[in-house]
Amino acid sequence: MSKRDELKEILLQNSVKTGDFTLASGKKSDLYVDCRTTTIHARGAILIGELGYELVCQQAAELGLSPDSVGGMTLGADPITLAIAMESVRSGGDLALRPFVVRKEAKAHGMGKRIEGNFKEGDQVVVIEDTATTGGSALKAIKAIEEAGGKVAFCVVLVDRQEGGVEKIIEEGYPTVALFTREQLLG
Repeated sequence: MSKRDELKEILLQNSVKTGDFTLASGKKSDLYVDCRTTTIHARGAILIGELGYELVCQQAAELGLSPDSVGGMTLGADPITLAIAMESVRSGGDLALRPFVVRKEAKAHGMGKRIEGNFKEGDQVVVIEDTATTGGSALKAIKAIEEAGGKVAFCVVLVDRQEGGVEKIIEEGYPTVALFTREQLLG
């Protein structure tokens, strides 16, 4: 079984549910995707790191870019970010990516930072999203990154629900690729 097929199986077994659901956006859907049960799964995380890093490298090459760091909105993007960054070092590939997380709000204490981890002003960034429905989380992360002096190279989504979120991010001017789409998962 290929790594991609194995990750698809883990997603289908652990993260993808069909039925009648109300999403965080308030929208009704026949599909619920909780990527955390795959991204925090030991084998799932390894596969996400390997396949996600390959996708980052392919997209960077296509766009002629060399990103410095990778991150997105906490909590959904956190394990994906770390898996991809770890693989970037483990593999010895051309891109060694520094991971960071974007808080929903700046801390009210300490240094009052909204972005935690290894982000630096001026970084070329790959924004990570676990599940794209409306694109809202990725766009919030992008805004915070740009306000902190980062330059968004592109976005990588683990699962595109094919409900307009990826298209919204692209319309805002940010190239976006997904490891899996709804159609690829469910046929």
